[in-house]
Parts: sequence; C-alpha cells; structure tokens
Amino acid sequence: MAQSDAAMDFDEILSQIGEFGRYQRVNYLLICLPVLFAAANSLSYVFTAGTPKYRCRIEECEVNKQPYYQTDWLDVAIPGTRDKHGHFTPRDPCVRFAANASLLHQWDTCNASWFLPQQTQRCQQFVYDTGEYTIVQDWQLTCKENAWKLAFVGTTHFAGLVIGTALFGYLADRFGRKLIFLFCTIFMGLTGIGQALAWDYSSFLVFALLNAVGTSGVYPLAFIIGVEMVGPRKREMTSIVLNYFYAVGEALLGLAAWLLSNWQVLQYALSVPPLFFVVYFWLVPESVRWLLARNEHVKAGNIIRRAAHVNQRELSLELMASLKQQQLDATDSSSDKHERLQKQQKQREIWPSVKQVFSSRKLVGRYVILLFIWAVNAIVFYGLSLNSTNLSGNKYLNFALVCLIEIPGYSLAWLCLRKLGRRLALSGSLLLCAVTCAASGYLTTGANWLIVTLFLTGKLGITSSFAVIYTYTAEMMPTVIRSGGVGVMSTFARFGAMLAPFVPLLGSYYEPLPLLLFGAISMAAGLLSFLLPETFHKKLPDTVGEAIALGSSRSALNPSDNCTSSHGQQHESIIG
Repeated sequence: MAQSDAAMDFDEILSQIGEFGRYQRVNYLLICLPVLFAAANSLSYVFTAGTPKYRCRIEECEVNKQPYYQTDWLDVAIPGTRDKHGHFTPRDPCVRFAANASLLHQWDTCNASWFLPQQTQRCQQFVYDTGEYTIVQDWQLTCKENAWKLAFVGTTHFAGLVIGTALFGYLADRFGRKLIFLFCTIFMGLTGIGQALAWDYSSFLVFALLNAVGTSGVYPLAFIIGVEMVGPRKREMTSIVLNYFYAVGEALLGLAAWLLSNWQVLQYALSVPPLFFVVYFWLVPESVRWLLARNEHVKAGNIIRRAAHVNQRELSLELMASLKQQQLDATDSSSDKHERLQKQQKQREIWPSVKQVFSSRKLVGRYVILLFIWAVNAIVFYGLSLNSTNLSGNKYLNFALVCLIEIPGYSLAWLCLRKLGRRLALSGSLLLCAVTCAASGYLTTGANWLIVTLFLTGKLGITSSFAVIYTYTAEMMPTVIRSGGVGVMSTFARFGAMLAPFVPLLGSYYEPLPLLLFGAISMAAGLLSFLLPETFHKKLPDTVGEAIALGSSRSALNPSDNCTSSHGQQHESIIG
C-alpha cells in the first residue's frame, strides 16, 4: 500500500501531466475572473458610503430649485477659504453665518451686509456638488454627528470579512474548494444587489455585512485552488498573478465609480456579473489534492486523466495501474480494505490534525509568528491606504493609482520569491516598508515628490510582503488543514485591519507617530520572519509530520518526527 500511496503523490503526478499545462492555465484563468469582482466589492463602500462635497443651503441667496455648489457669494455667507483656483471650501459644511434680519433683502444680490460674520449657526438643508451621489444624500448622513455611521460601514465590512474567512476556510476543507468557492461568488453577487436595493441605513448595513462575508471567501479559495493545481516551481507564480487580478479589480472600481456617479448603479455593476459564474459548477474541477486527501480516488483519477489528455501528455503504466488500484480500493467493500480506508480517512480528518499541530511546540511557535506577521501586514497595508487620501488630485484617479502600485509590489514579490526564497522575500519586503515608513514620518513638510515617493515605496514593500505571506503560509500548512489554516491567518489579519482606521488618530498627539508605528511593527515582523523555515522548492506537506520536518536537513521523516512522539517533543526547538 505504501508503494501505491507514493505513486499517488500529486507532485509526482504533475511531473507526468505537466506542472502548468493548458488544462491548468485555462482553469486558473477561470478562477481569477471572480477575483476581479471580489476586489471591487471589498472596497465598494469607499464610494457607495463616501462623503460627497456639500455645504449649507443659504435660503436667503439660493433662488434656484437646484442651486450650484460653487458660487461667487459663498465667502460672505459661509465660513471657509478659497484656493488659488478660486474654489471655495467650507470650514464646516454644516455651519453658516447667521442672517442679519434688519438689512436682509435691501439689495438685489446676496452681499456681506445680509450676514453677521461674528455669529454662526447650524443649517438643516444642504447643497451637494454634482457628479457624486452616495448614501449620504439618500439618508441625510451629514455633519459630524453622522460621521460615525459612514465609518461604521467600513467596520461592518471588516467584521463580515472576519466571519467569512474563518467560516469558509473550514467549510472548504470539509466540503471541497470548488463548491464553497462557487457559493461565495454567488452569495457575494446576491448580497451586493441587496445593498443596492436597501431601503434605509440599517438594511444597507445588514447587506454590507453579508456581502463582506461572501466576498471574504473568493480570493482565499481562488488562491488555494490555484496553488493546489500546479507543481512546486509554479506555486509562487499562481499566487502573484492572482494578486495582479486583485489589484486590477480594485483599480477598475475607481474607474467604475468615476463613470457611474450613482451609488446604486455602481453597486449593480459590481454585483450582477458574478451571478453568471454559476456555470463554473460544470466548468471548473475540484482540487485533486483535496480529493486525494479525502480518499476520493475515483474523482481524482478522472480529473488527472482529463488533464493529461488536454495537456497532450501520456501517463506512465505504473501511474495508470496505481490509479486503477486506488479506484478499486475505493469501491471494494471487503472488510479488511474497508477498515484500512477508514483508518486512513480518520488519520486525515481535520480535527485530529489540528490536535497534532497544537501538540507540536515547533508548529505552534511558527504559526504564532505567522499570526503576528499577518496582523502587521493588514494594519500597515490598510493604514497606508487610509493615509493615501492626503494625496492631492482627482480622488478616483488617486484611488486607482494607489491600487495599481500594488502590481509592482506583487512583481517584486514574485522576483524575490524566485531569486531569494520565501524567507528572505518576506523579511526584505517588511524591512523595506519599515525604513520608508519611518523616513516619511519625519518628512511631513518639504519636497512633496520625496514624501510621495517614500509613501509609495512603503506601500510597495507591504504589498510585496502581503503577497509573499500567502504563499509562505500555504507551504507551511499540511494539506488537510491548509485552507482552514490560511483562513485562520487571514481572519486574524482582519482583526488587525479593524485597528487600522484608529492609527491615524495618533497623529493628533505626535504627527509622525502613525508612520513611525507602521515602521516599528514592520521592523519587528521582518526580524521575526528570519526564525521561520525555508520552503522554497520543497515538497508541499501533506501531513502534520511533514510540516514539522520543514527546515530539517533530513530528506525523509522518521518516527521521532511525529508530533505525537514524546521524545520528539522534548527535543523540538520552538521555531526550528
């Protein structure tokens, strides 16, 4: 039986059918397409719940039913300033000068004598700048007292991501990658349509939460499917290219929001197309690695033969015999074979594997470090994205450019993964971000080009780190809990992301503090990453024992490697 199991190792099968042949390329492209819409849906609230420009409506001066946002008399009626282009910006969009009742309407046009600049008052009606229509106009979410409601949409979104990443990681290990991937994609589309149909703020929040739950499963499961369908030399390529699709999806959101100024139309445009991915049920195959780990040898064999046919590769006689034997074993009802299969199934169950992980100090130490690095990535990545709003210019174009700068970051990650290995790629990216964030923290004034360059370099570094950590984490997890393990890490990162909006508030105490904090935690994560084992060109671990052996010079596992061995536990290093 050991010989048969060895023959059924999927990395060896891929050496015969091709690590990334036509069959894998077509299916990989198919799983990348939903990621475009997942990226757009994950940030759509930036525009649907964005704050448009608005000011007080001055009844004494507004004679048109649809007044203009910019007029020449605003300086005398509203506290504010004009820029060098003559555009007026109110100091507070909900405050105006009090009217001077004794002199009101003594002149035909609005003038300074109609108002008392020493006295201000709150206004109840507003004039909005044209070209942007969000939930603010629909439900009157104006002024500082409602600002928390708009921010809470983002908090609700991250809460949904936390729920979804934890839930769907486990479900994908339990019921299969393909089925849960399709469910997340369709659920994302349906709940996005629900957002567009929301009748008030509360219903919008509910659908935003559910949409985030569905969205959270699309990218991680596409990543897992991509990694598991290719050979060791193509794994980093599949993860990085998937990130290209994600960055393009984010940038396309900026373009779509620019073209579709109405938030409901925008939400429909992002949510209806994913419903058509239901055809993937018949087009995209299940992960062969997952099928083999679950002893679904008949289904796995059929997919392997199909892949070999499309790739125009011939399977060896030994592999053909092994596939046939495994399928016979899977359908044989004899008591001894049934008992043996039950034993194998039990060994590969998820929860026993989780218990094995927690019984190994080496794995616990590794995964604690990974949790910290994931959280740092999320805090810094989203924190820098929030700070990007300080860049001047067209906000839609700026948003798209900040998203597209992630592509060079992913390219840097790909290059480093291939040339430096996983460990140096991760640590180098984090240290690059640490240095540039610390430097830009002290350059709050001065050459604008230098500040922007340091900012973008920091974003490039943390983007590279985020790309590397997905591949690195997946390669340290055994197959039976790989999807769930990556899901747990991603969930923990979401908690870090929930802290990111509060970090800029530290600037009110000491202006450089937010960027210095980003630099400090990035530095700590970069140094800790040196304690992790290298997984470059190593066999993807299928069992907990193989995961423990990563970083070891031994080419094969021996009994002392088993995490349930007390002697082995006593001699494990914490990280090793």
